[in-house]
Amino acid sequence: MQIDPTRRALLAALAAAAALVPTGAAFALTEQAAATLVRRCVDEINAAVNSGKSGAALYREFERIFERYADVPTIARYSLGPAARTASRAELRNFTNAFAPYIARKYGRRFREFIGGTIEINRARTDRSLVIVETTAKLRGRSPFKTDFHVSDRSGSDRIFNVIVEGVNMLTTERSEITALLDTQGGSIPRLTEALKSVG
Repeated sequence: MQIDPTRRALLAALAAAAALVPTGAAFALTEQAAATLVRRCVDEINAAVNSGKSGAALYREFERIFERYADVPTIARYSLGPAARTASRAELRNFTNAFAPYIARKYGRRFREFIGGTIEINRARTDRSLVIVETTAKLRGRSPFKTDFHVSDRSGSDRIFNVIVEGVNMLTTERSEITALLDTQGGSIPRLTEALKSVG
């Protein structure tokens, strides 16, 4: 079934994926804490889009929200795909630093879809070492749709690391786009990093 690309893209800035590096700490994230994290994230996005800010100022605000609530290093590394395994530490660091503003610019325009809308938290449930926060997004002029936020504390603090909208894995989509962009840069991560500064 084809899913409205605007819906798929809407929350992709918060997406991340599996393969988190174990920290050795016991799993301590609670369902209540995960639900609270998601609620705060959504509330801050709503506040930003209703703030009257626009352009670069609004994108900087989205970037701060992304870095505050999402596991950015995991998102960036997974989006980079197999190339992340052979990248140097400096290349990964530089790519990650360019990735957050790229995401903010790319999806910042679409976050305006939140104006006048709501996201209702239905429940939070534990699934092994993560908590899935199940929500229903109700945006103006659109039918309600199911959105699941995946939250983990394996990075050392509670972070959203994936978002599933109507069964579509947001980071999988982002990974496909980043790896395609990498191909256009001849497989060069430094060139990809530079390209991210001017796209989105």
